[in-house]
Amino acid sequence: MDSLIGAATQALAGQGQGHGGSGPDWVGIVSGLLANGSAQGGLGGLLKQLEGAGLGEQVQSWVGHGANQPVSGDQLSAALGGDLMSQLAGQAGVSHAEAGSQLSQMLPEIINMLTPHGEVPAAGAGGLGDMGELASLLGGLLKKA
Repeated sequence: MDSLIGAATQALAGQGQGHGGSGPDWVGIVSGLLANGSAQGGLGGLLKQLEGAGLGEQVQSWVGHGANQPVSGDQLSAALGGDLMSQLAGQAGVSHAEAGSQLSQMLPEIINMLTPHGEVPAAGAGGLGDMGELASLLGGLLKKA
């Protein structure tokens, strides 16, 4: 599982870079959101936060089998909160709207890749691990995407 996350973020991060490869570190930013020690409580905590903000249908489509339902940057901003989105935008060096837009494209794909069996991995039981493991896994996932 750890080798899956690294690939996912770099492939999607490459799609989001319009500046000849010197764009934001989306792998690090997304890893920070999904890591077990994050303020969001890892992948499970992040998904619960999104579901609690009215995005349950979308989240279930990302985790389950079948097509991923889209989510807008505005929906993610509302679900994650302005403070967190401002922090993420600052880390990426982009506007609040651009951060929301990038995350709205990346999160459904990454979450889909991290839950290939339609279930969220349990933390500490072959789950997503710490931020270093997560970044490595996301980098690998995104290269394959």
